[in-house]
Amino acid sequence: MSALGALDGSGRAGNGIDPTAPLARANPLAKLAVSLTISMALVLSVDVVSAGVALGLELLALPWCGLAPRALARRGWILVVAAVPAAVATAVLGDSDAPVTSGLAIGLRVFAIGLPGVVLLATTDPTDLADALAQKARLPSRFVLAALASMRLFGVLAEEWAALTMARRARGVGGGGPIERVRDWGGRLFALLVLAIRRGAVLATTMESRGFGTSRPRTWARESRLGVGDLLIVLGGLALVAVAVGAAMAAGTWDIVIA
Repeated sequence: MSALGALDGSGRAGNGIDPTAPLARANPLAKLAVSLTISMALVLSVDVVSAGVALGLELLALPWCGLAPRALARRGWILVVAAVPAAVATAVLGDSDAPVTSGLAIGLRVFAIGLPGVVLLATTDPTDLADALAQKARLPSRFVLAALASMRLFGVLAEEWAALTMARRARGVGGGGPIERVRDWGGRLFALLVLAIRRGAVLATTMESRGFGTSRPRTWARESRLGVGDLLIVLGGLALVAVAVGAAMAAGTWDIVIA
């Protein structure tokens, strides 16, 4: 596990993240359970009330997540990219009697579902998550270790992308009009794909030679523990869902879309 953890040198403590915050130091399995619970509840109904209440309660819980506003903005911009076009498309192209309300519901729903995931990824070390999934969730160790290796390679691929960009600029490639820029972007993407395949093959061979692929029961360097605080976090997630769904039912907007 320590060899994999050194692949990109990343950790939970980073710029704008307080690893001592209650939710940040919670067991990753508890945070994952909360994120999945909120997601499963909100996909059942597309309405403004449940999504809005859930998002409001999530924002109130952010001070206990250890994620500073600037760090949240740096990691959560993808939610804006996903929510705004979805909301606009629903409002313009939807066949609802209240298109603006439907668009707002979709946008809030994307934010409410995505925000716990952003917090989970930002405040959780991949190695801690792998330990929890293997030891507590009892997932197969080969699957967990392969997923961990993939997560650790994300940072490496980002560095490779930056290196490719600087190398092509140094050779004078990528200038010109929009067509040339798109062609340059496609070339870098193809080169990154080749590098990822090569690096993945080398990593798979290395892991296999070090016994990561064995079917025998394995031991773990660090024990994953679930405590009372983790139980309280899960109960807090369930309470958030109950309040959001209850508010939607009270307002008469709760409408299950999955038969």
